[in-house]
Amino acid sequence: MLDLQRLRALHAVSVHGTVGAAASALGYTPSAVSQQIAKLERETRTVLLEREGRGVRLTADAEQLVDAAQELLAIVERTETELERRRGEPSGRLTMAAFASAARGLMPSVLADLAARHPALDVRLSEIDPHLSVGMVAKGAVDLVVAHDWDVAPLRMPPGVERAVIGDDHCTLLVPEGHPFADRASVRREELGGQRWVCQPPGRVCHDWLVRTLRAIGHEPEIVHQADENPTLVALVAAGLGISVIPRLGRGQLPPGVVELPLEPMPVRRLYALWREGASRRPAITETVRTLRELWPKVAGDADR
Repeated sequence: MLDLQRLRALHAVSVHGTVGAAASALGYTPSAVSQQIAKLERETRTVLLEREGRGVRLTADAEQLVDAAQELLAIVERTETELERRRGEPSGRLTMAAFASAARGLMPSVLADLAARHPALDVRLSEIDPHLSVGMVAKGAVDLVVAHDWDVAPLRMPPGVERAVIGDDHCTLLVPEGHPFADRASVRREELGGQRWVCQPPGRVCHDWLVRTLRAIGHEPEIVHQADENPTLVALVAAGLGISVIPRLGRGQLPPGVVELPLEPMPVRRLYALWREGASRRPAITETVRTLRELWPKVAGDADR
């Protein structure tokens, strides 16, 4: 008999790419994951992982086992969902992934609210960007994802995943004091060409928005500095090193030397909750999504002030 926990470990390595990342997602040590896979190799009498540089590569036999594991884990999820639904209370472990500014600006209040009202529910949060987390929820690596898209960079939904809108996060233009835009009441998108920009790296939704927006008005963006965290981008603007378009959620108070301006039309980042279709009736999912949507107006109002 194949052990489900060992299959889960192999599936996690397939999703996350390394034993260390799989261990972190599962809440184990890397050695524990390695031991699980070693036992699975002995049970199946086949090699499942091969060294590739500093990481590992799944063999063809391992890929077949991963496909089977995904089907089995889906069956287990549906069974657990039905049992939890029959109890009628959110319970058990719920793994979540949220992008950085949502993890900082939205999730603390949501997690605290859930912990106070549903002590039998054990929510575990990881900070992961949507370009990775959306695929993870589709593959069963996490249960629920908070992701986002922009008006010119829509979120691509994998098959078998459902979503609900949480709310809209407004984005504004930040420029250093003394910049030609600093004394303006607002700035039109058509005026953004020829600027030096600070933004997130390629592959991030914010980066894609900037590139697509400027190319739409006939300009190639001159991106001079890149950083993952919005507070770092704000600090670069404050130092006079460029301008940036940054969402308000999780941004915090602006430091001296930074001027905030509305763009016309204002960019909007829409937040979504995503989960697998098989878990749609699970009380832990429905209650967490409800809490996200219920608390969003207050969080968004605080961010806009």
